[in-house]
Amino acid sequence: MSADALVHVVDDDAAVRRSLAFLLATDGLAVRVHESAVAFLEGVAEVSGCVLTDVRMPDLDGIELLRRLRQRGAMPSVIVMTGHADVPLAIEAMKEGARDFIEKPFDDEVLLASVRAALAQAERNADLTAGSKAVRERLAALSGRERQVLDGLVSGKANKVIGLDLGISPRTVEIYRANVMSKLQAGSLSELVRMALAAGHPAGGG
Repeated sequence: MSADALVHVVDDDAAVRRSLAFLLATDGLAVRVHESAVAFLEGVAEVSGCVLTDVRMPDLDGIELLRRLRQRGAMPSVIVMTGHADVPLAIEAMKEGARDFIEKPFDDEVLLASVRAALAQAERNADLTAGSKAVRERLAALSGRERQVLDGLVSGKANKVIGLDLGISPRTVEIYRANVMSKLQAGSLSELVRMALAAGHPAGGG
């Protein structure tokens, strides 16, 4: 688990916050507690790790918290805690992007297993984000002509067609294509297209 594997506990009940903080810390996890969804949103600009939140809270409930987090952009791994009577709310939370829900009173091991899984997912998401950022930086380093050739490749066009579109020979397209593959560190055409699309490169732009 990475160093920034932080668990944010959001609950308006001080006793619950204390017991969860103790349980998670005992398991070797870094914990930060928040007395309300509003306090969490105001105090945390960017979430690393995961969020463990109660679904029923005054002012701003867990469902609305999920909506606000989604509006910010990258959705963190969120686990919702709910009473038995609130399972429909938990289902709604899942539809809003929650990763898991746990019914109170919960078994310590079940909670810890869910938190560990959420942190692992958060770490994978961070790696993916870092990867696409690196690809975007490589895309930005392409020349105008290389970008045009990439547009053609992402659109599924053959070298000959790209050459006709750009007024250059297929052989020249081949050279540009090799340069693009090298700059983006792609091992195959399919990998090149996948990387470009994952980084938000528009198909057939330019």
